[in-house]
Amino acid sequence: MNLNLKHNFTTELPADPVLENSRRQVTEACFSYVKPKQTSNPELLHVSKKMAEQLGFSEIDLASDEFLKIMTGNSVFKNSEPYAMCYGGHQFGNWAGQLGDGRAINLFDVEHQNKQWTIQLKGAGETPYSRQGDGLAVLRSSIREYLCSEAMYHLGVPTTRALSLALTGDNVLRDMLYDGNQAYEKGAIVSRVSPSFLRFGNYEIFAARGDHKTLKILVDYTIKHHFSHLGTPSKKTYINFLDEVMQRTLDMIIHWQRVGFVHGVMNTDNMSILGLTIDYGPYGWLDDFNFGWTPNTTDAQHKRYRFANQPNIGLWNLYQLANALYPLIEETEPLETILENYKNGFEKKSFDMMKSKLGLYDVDENDLKLIQDLEDVLHASETDMTIFFRNLSKLKKSKKFESLAIIEDAFYKPKEITGDIEAQWKNWLIRYHSRLKIETLTDEERKAKMNLTNPKYVLRNYMAQLAIDDANKGNYGLIDELFQLLKHPYAEQPQNEKWFAKRPEWARHKVGCSMLSCSS
Repeated sequence: MNLNLKHNFTTELPADPVLENSRRQVTEACFSYVKPKQTSNPELLHVSKKMAEQLGFSEIDLASDEFLKIMTGNSVFKNSEPYAMCYGGHQFGNWAGQLGDGRAINLFDVEHQNKQWTIQLKGAGETPYSRQGDGLAVLRSSIREYLCSEAMYHLGVPTTRALSLALTGDNVLRDMLYDGNQAYEKGAIVSRVSPSFLRFGNYEIFAARGDHKTLKILVDYTIKHHFSHLGTPSKKTYINFLDEVMQRTLDMIIHWQRVGFVHGVMNTDNMSILGLTIDYGPYGWLDDFNFGWTPNTTDAQHKRYRFANQPNIGLWNLYQLANALYPLIEETEPLETILENYKNGFEKKSFDMMKSKLGLYDVDENDLKLIQDLEDVLHASETDMTIFFRNLSKLKKSKKFESLAIIEDAFYKPKEITGDIEAQWKNWLIRYHSRLKIETLTDEERKAKMNLTNPKYVLRNYMAQLAIDDANKGNYGLIDELFQLLKHPYAEQPQNEKWFAKRPEWARHKVGCSMLSCSS
């Protein structure tokens, strides 16, 4: 394998001088050197060939024993020094102190076609930041992460990527539901890819410790390599840096809301400094449109990370980043202005996003009320978000509105659509149909645009669970079937129509299909 390695992170940032791989507090350092754990019988299950091409891997590389060994931690690539990052974070609103890469090991950075990427293994063994964990991952969570990160990319959502999915050949002990019932599961490793895995917590840890020297080194490094267009480090540059992180974070969350994605664990250590979706744990897609839904069992009581609250949590997390950067700026007013702009920006961008989902491109003063009333009626009875918005594009302003037939496939409980609920739906659709008449686009033009905003296929939890169940039996074909399906989420794909369907009733409360734990 002939890769163009880069060593910016390890050569320009302070390293942990202790080389022993023991759990400990790491101070005045951005990372610790660490080697992955050897596995007993590694097996490559899937590779994202398009991602591999962007990194400079050839077809011959992907089929090589060397690729298998490196992507499962059994071999260290020549001239590289794997490392784990040090960071802290707020978890469920509380400062948790040092966290760090507890089960992620960064292998190396590579530059290809004028883009630089970090390749990282998740589940390759313990690090100084593993705390009580073993640093390993299991097949079920690895399948979910592998499929979802690539699915999000093809949806147009800012995200980290995945390169490969592999079995380790070792069993891993996990308490999947945190109920005291531990069991052995198949061990697995995902190789993840991103321009950087830096997150809010990388900056928070040094601010919390009063280590402003290392904080400045890290911020200056980040600007140099990832925000160089902002210019050389200065107070003004730091302010502009926060402003751009705010804009990227906002855009990412607007995309989440657009496709119905719920991250599930928006702790500050899971927030990318580049505005990318990172750390796919107990995530989920909305089946029925539900502002109050969270996929995370740990969050079930307080629902801090529920669908409707994601924009608010994005702002809360940005407050923590602003607090971390304050020692370099020492002015509150510009930081407060940026955070206030997030609020205003969300209102406008959310409104524009919802209009695009409804195919409303011209201006009408009643559009906000139309959107709010739709959200109310969507909550009146379980209505599938993906199917509803996709099928709504079929409504023609050129034809008289007559019935709910166009959206009835989206109802989970069709027998509930009577009386007041039926009247609400008819009233809203009549108003929507009337509103479409002022649109300058033809029905076909509007449908085409709506279908590029509203995906037909998303990775519903039950779909991922079917692939997991098969994989646990040694059948891995469904992983590739879903991978190929989700590469074209906006296309009709008539041959895959079976996946354009509501969540089956058997999956309503099945483990892995409704809510999930953080267990990996």
